[in-house]
Amino acid sequence: MTPHGVSPVPREARPYQGHRAGVVSRFLAAAVDLAVVIGAVVGVYAVWATLLFLLDPLGFSFPRAPVRLSIVTGFVILVLYLAGCWATTGRTFGNHLMGLRAVNFRGERMRLAGALVRAVAYAVFPIGLFWVAVSRDNRSLADLVLRTSVIYDWLPVHPPSEG
Repeated sequence: MTPHGVSPVPREARPYQGHRAGVVSRFLAAAVDLAVVIGAVVGVYAVWATLLFLLDPLGFSFPRAPVRLSIVTGFVILVLYLAGCWATTGRTFGNHLMGLRAVNFRGERMRLAGALVRAVAYAVFPIGLFWVAVSRDNRSLADLVLRTSVIYDWLPVHPPSEG
């Protein structure tokens, strides 16, 4: 509730507030996050090309990015993006758009180490997200192993984690 007695949670969403999110919401959030990461990888390439142009404008040609380097760059950006978002606010941009928040087993914001392990798990095994579709508890494989959850949470801030 705000100081004026108005809830920031939409009336239709109130019954779901705090419940674990389903596969559709989580998949849509993940798709948005993938677009963010692809945009970041393209941005890194653009900065690289710009630097090469500034160093040798007359002999400039667009650099050829090796596939392995692109994949490693994307993986690193994805892990840093997910871990940073989950450790600071509990939500990525995609989570924010879908009204979701990733929390630890106590329902609190994850610590950096836990967020980093969860990010690596999602980056290495993204298909594990689809376990949400068959799980009674709406948990992905990473959620089961790491004891985390993704909940519906439309509140703008989440209480900080303890410790």
